[in-house]
Amino acid sequence: MYDIVGKQKYFSGASAVLFIASVGVFLLWGLNLGIDFTGGTSMELRFPDTASRPAITEMTATLAELGISNPRLQDAGEAGVVLKMQYISNEQRQSIIDAYVGVGVAEESFNTIGPSLGAELKDKAIVALILVLFAIIGFVSYAFRKISRAAVPSWVFGVGAILALIHDIVLILGVFIVLGKFFDVQIDAFFVTALLTILGFSVNDTIVVYDRIREGLKYRDKKSFKQIINESINSTIVRSLNTSLTTLLVLLALYLFGGESIQYLILALLLGIIFGTYSSIFIASPMLLVGEKLLKK
Repeated sequence: MYDIVGKQKYFSGASAVLFIASVGVFLLWGLNLGIDFTGGTSMELRFPDTASRPAITEMTATLAELGISNPRLQDAGEAGVVLKMQYISNEQRQSIIDAYVGVGVAEESFNTIGPSLGAELKDKAIVALILVLFAIIGFVSYAFRKISRAAVPSWVFGVGAILALIHDIVLILGVFIVLGKFFDVQIDAFFVTALLTILGFSVNDTIVVYDRIREGLKYRDKKSFKQIINESINSTIVRSLNTSLTTLLVLLALYLFGGESIQYLILALLLGIIFGTYSSIFIASPMLLVGEKLLKK
């Protein structure tokens, strides 16, 4: 049996370093928000085939000649491309189509998001994440309400789960801030969708361990709380790793072959599964011991 709880300081130390680094890059560089949150124009063009579709670099140069700077272009299928840029007028929109009308281009979609709507979406995304976190605290506290106070009250389980989730979110944000700084990766509505998915997956993993701890508390008179937590983690770690590995294989296939349009959505999910599995084992459960010590004081 591995003494995972006994080595908590090493895991907590590594997480603390990554957490502080993520907060640091956020304060230094901030989020590279996409047009979903800042406002702008999204346009999808469809060409007859891949041979007639210009290269991304050529299209970027053409857009620059039309007065459209810093566009973000993504592949959409074999012969399509999605253009995300600052707000453009109908004249500029038509000039883009005219530039490729000779090769039989077709406009699949055209959407404009104003700055005020983008700001509203950003606020709603933040509120959604906060509400989910509070809902998880309430659910975990209720689910473990019958746990004896001889260990820790049920709300400590909820707080431990939330600390693990915050750990996951901040680390993922840190990675995407770095990608945004050096590779112009933008945070959009898909990214928020990925975060909400990760929260559900991660807390599910955490509750599996917590449920085993609840069962172990029946032997509280024979074992210490630390022993119960360590045995519970060891008895569920193989299940957690197998579940996460299976999910990672599917996501990895999607990342490699799913196309550029969902590439960063899948990357966020990949990171979320990795960080979520780690935090469920090495952060959420050992936090119960911290809570016990603080309550005793």
